Amino acid sequence: MEIFQFDFMRRAFLVGIILGFIIPCIGVVIVLKRLSMIGDAISHTSLAGITFGLVFNINPILASVIFCILAALSIEYIRKKISKYEEMSIAIIMSLSVGLAGLMSGFVANNVNFNSFLFGSIVAISDFELKLIIIIGLISILTFILLYKEIFYITFNERLARLSGVPVRRINFIFTILTAITISISARTVGALIVSSMIVIPVATSLQVAGSYKKNIIYSVLFNLLWTIAGIFISYYFGLKPGATIVLISIIGFLIVVILKDVLSKNNI
Repeated sequence: MEIFQFDFMRRAFLVGIILGFIIPCIGVVIVLKRLSMIGDAISHTSLAGITFGLVFNINPILASVIFCILAALSIEYIRKKISKYEEMSIAIIMSLSVGLAGLMSGFVANNVNFNSFLFGSIVAISDFELKLIIIIGLISILTFILLYKEIFYITFNERLARLSGVPVRRINFIFTILTAITISISARTVGALIVSSMIVIPVATSLQVAGSYKKNIIYSVLFNLLWTIAGIFISYYFGLKPGATIVLISIIGFLIVVILKDVLSKNNI
């Protein structure tokens, strides 16, 4: 096929498949813990890191990773300090990130490069960025598999997990770092402003058809892979932005699943 004759498109598909596996695994835990907005907070933090990198001539993805890790740890710290209103921690960090990104964006010399991070540029991934995504992707998937049981317990009941001997604080720390890194590397490909959509929408769709935690993860990954591959194909042949195309396709997919479920339930099928 014509699309696979180009090296940048082959890299785009490879990156899309890697993120298609990682993002839903993180998303399932975030959604089930009712922390969906944390994706928005950290994605906006990634934008602050990107602007910092562009202003001070540092690799934007590396700067984004550092900023996102600091933001994720800050959210966890603030949550513990105001446990009765823990959702406020997300709003505080997001406000700080938006403020920093807005302030530093005025000093970015290349607005074209900056805009590519806002809405993503999966076809413009450099060799260094590709290697970084592959390494981080493999580490993230391996970590999630090795800590599957512990993350499962913590997702549904932290108190019971602690009584069962699960090192809750350590696992939460690892998962927080994992979330921050995943979102930061995704910002380059799908865009800092819409990466949170890829965290939530596949999970929201799988919840319509999945009957267990494990199936939820499997269906989320399948949906995300399907939409990512379809989005790259459509964006290539119609000259659209890949990140935005992927998100819009996922919204359409979600609506189709919801409507089909409603029709089948009404007809007792």
